[in-house]
Amino acid sequence: MSKSIQGDFVVESVARRIAGDIAFSEEPGKRLKWWREEFGVSQVEVARLMGVSPSVVTDYEKGRRAPGSKFIRKFVIALLEYDKSRGWEKLKELARLMGIPAGAIIDMADFDEPVSIVELVDLVEGKLLIPLDQPKIQVYGYTVVDSIRAIMSLSGIQFYALMGGTPQRCIVFTGVRYGRSPMVAVRVSPVKPGAIVIHGPRDDVDPLAVEISKLEGIPLILSLAESVERLVSRLRARAARVNLFSPEV
Repeated sequence: MSKSIQGDFVVESVARRIAGDIAFSEEPGKRLKWWREEFGVSQVEVARLMGVSPSVVTDYEKGRRAPGSKFIRKFVIALLEYDKSRGWEKLKELARLMGIPAGAIIDMADFDEPVSIVELVDLVEGKLLIPLDQPKIQVYGYTVVDSIRAIMSLSGIQFYALMGGTPQRCIVFTGVRYGRSPMVAVRVSPVKPGAIVIHGPRDDVDPLAVEISKLEGIPLILSLAESVERLVSRLRARAARVNLFSPEV
């Protein structure tokens, strides 16, 4: 598994938390200053990374200007760019404090519009392992999980994090040998996903996994994508995600 994939998820998760904290604050200027100092970066450096003059940053921090979403986004990206140059020291600390299960969750995103199970099967290059009783079932996002780490390390509360903003999403379990363990975990969870995708087996999926899928009424899909990286890239493309550090930002 490429570390960069998991890294992308952690960076975006932390970035969204910071941006949300600034945007939701009654005094966003003070929060801008607080986060800048938390990252240990000067006004001059953050201004350089944003491509603006230091006086602009000063105006926003002092409340003389109200930051919009574009400014907040550029500001947060500048903080993370600075932290990246220092080996992600602050990011690692924040991810731990925010309870982001970086080791278990590989990637997570919402789709820009609902995805049918038929489309999902094509998207993950898979095959449906149970008859689809409800053809109109749709999912609104995905979570890609390292199955071993998820089962071994996630607490009951953290397991809810797999569902993101809505339980009507697909959970993609990677590193699966037969499929039994992920389905048992889903069986005992009080919150059920809209669909399950397993990646790892070629054909020898445990019959118990299939039976649990039927019992729960949850579509079970076997992904035959050649790698986890390819699987994630296809899901990301469908979610219309933007790399935080792409030149277009």
